[in-house]
Amino acid sequence: MGHEHLVRCCIEVLDDYVPESVAVETHVNQYLKRQKGLSEDDQIFILEVFSECVRYSGILGVVLNGFFNRDGKSILRSEANLYRVFAYLALFRLDELGIAHYRNFVWTQDINKMYKFLRFLFDDKNLLTWMKDEWNKLFDYTFVQSTLLSPILGWLPELTEMVDMMKKKIGNKLKPKKVTIPLTEPKPFNITQRRPRSIPMPQPIPKLQKRHSVPRLINEEPKEQKLMEKIRETNRRKAEERLMEASRLQFACANPEKSEKTKSKIQEIIAEQEAALDFERRNAHPVPATVLKDNIAVKLNATAILREGKLYKQREKKEIEKLEKLEAGARDASEFLEWQSKMKKKDFDEQMAEIERRRLAGKLSHEEAILAKQELITENHKKVEEVKKEASRLMQEYLEKRIEEEYKMRKLVENVLDTHENVKEAKKKLQQYKASIVQKVNEESKELMRQALEEAEKEMQQRMELIRQIRAMEAVPVIREKLVDFSRPAGYGLLSEMSIAELRERIHLMKVEHEEEEDTKRDEILASKQEKDRMLMDTLETISRHRTEQSKAAAIRLEERKKYRHAKPIINDPKLEEMQRTLEEKKQIRKQLQEQTRVTPNKKSTQRLRELSASKKLLEESRWQELEQRQQRMAKLGTNHYVPEQSASKLTSRAALVT
Repeated sequence: MGHEHLVRCCIEVLDDYVPESVAVETHVNQYLKRQKGLSEDDQIFILEVFSECVRYSGILGVVLNGFFNRDGKSILRSEANLYRVFAYLALFRLDELGIAHYRNFVWTQDINKMYKFLRFLFDDKNLLTWMKDEWNKLFDYTFVQSTLLSPILGWLPELTEMVDMMKKKIGNKLKPKKVTIPLTEPKPFNITQRRPRSIPMPQPIPKLQKRHSVPRLINEEPKEQKLMEKIRETNRRKAEERLMEASRLQFACANPEKSEKTKSKIQEIIAEQEAALDFERRNAHPVPATVLKDNIAVKLNATAILREGKLYKQREKKEIEKLEKLEAGARDASEFLEWQSKMKKKDFDEQMAEIERRRLAGKLSHEEAILAKQELITENHKKVEEVKKEASRLMQEYLEKRIEEEYKMRKLVENVLDTHENVKEAKKKLQQYKASIVQKVNEESKELMRQALEEAEKEMQQRMELIRQIRAMEAVPVIREKLVDFSRPAGYGLLSEMSIAELRERIHLMKVEHEEEEDTKRDEILASKQEKDRMLMDTLETISRHRTEQSKAAAIRLEERKKYRHAKPIINDPKLEEMQRTLEEKKQIRKQLQEQTRVTPNKKSTQRLRELSASKKLLEESRWQELEQRQQRMAKLGTNHYVPEQSASKLTSRAALVT
């Protein structure tokens, strides 16, 4: 499997883990069952990373808290498990993986996020100061020095080089290597060469012992229990369907009749809604308010002025040509326009008649739907009694099953509490054994640290002496001076060779000539601008005259449209009158049926309704109290003791059935 998929699996199993509800081993086994196609080595890697991250959550939490405190403004808290995995691999598994595999893991992620985190993690100041102090509060000094700091400090040069490479890649500073011609190389000084770094002996990679597979019968449930669950699920589904059907087909005999005031309000609302259905209105956008205002200041540039001036000139030319044709005896189009307006009015009247027909047809279908609904309600009243009897029988069966399940669950919880007492004694013995091992390792690590410090001090003294000698050699001054005479040429023998003083004089003369040319060009540009301004002013006067004439014509057209819009069309169609009479007859039939089916409330029905509502409220309160008590018991068991997987699943399924 690739490095990217392994990291993603580790992050997913950490994100889904909830320590209060499930154990570590149970959670990771469930996750590995869901992930198909994983090899045995990949499963071992994911298992080790997840278990070690949970075990050393204190060490990793120190690193993550410091990182979020420093760079938390630009980092998402939801990505904490990503940084947790890479911190664990760097602190505990770097010797086993090697720098090559660790680099492959890093390159699979976003380079900006990895650069920020690894620059913070591999800073030797952070490792040797506050991180070390916080780790010493959680674990022994020897464990921190030998297990955490020594491996990462040994790999620190390679890790720093990797971080620098990431920085160059982010800044696009990596350049391709250029093949250059080798130059003459000076001989190096005869300095004592640095001793080569000793290659550490490779440590054997620890492997977990092969575990025996869990027997198949332990995780399988009995067939009888599965059959009971299936029957219970089908019964619950049938009860829910019948309950939904009963709630959907509620009867209306116990509903109190609306008052006269309520009926009048409803009639007013219906009348307002019908009045709002104005189909005769044309769907046209209103005239903007800015168009109707006078003296609107519009700022035009030169291009807009010239474009609009050209447009008005073309219009004037067309108008002149039209007048010339009329003088020559051409025919006027007024008769055609009058015929066109009559045809438009005729089409508009036909369209209004069609809209009125559709409106009346919609009202007729609405009245027919109301009559059909009233017939359906009368049929549903007959089915209500049958559904009530069936619901009461199912509720009685459900209560009996619920009492039996509570008794079984109480027995199961008592058995679980007995098993937890033996687990505490085993934990105490294991802690005592681990403490003895830690004491022995501390004594050996202290002696090794003392020897390493002595060797490092000797090597540092030798380096300081060598640096002192190199600095003394570099302190000798070197004289590098060259006198220059600006009045003489360089003497290279080139054509038109001159001195620096002559060159400066020639440059000064060229600048003066260039300034004179600029002055003449400036005068020409100013004259052209003045001519252009005069032409634009003339064009603006022409535009203003045309705009005033257009505004007057637009106002006249607007008044004519208003008169035509407010004139209500007269529709004379015998089919529409017939539909209107049919609609009135349907309304009368509907009102008669409503009067016949109206139920008058009496004292017995109102008293029965009050009793039903009171009993329903008491039943709901008792159910909520039982649910709250059950949730409190489950919370206590989850905080103080470990609940097995099978019992937890039964508790959740039982709570779902109750709700």
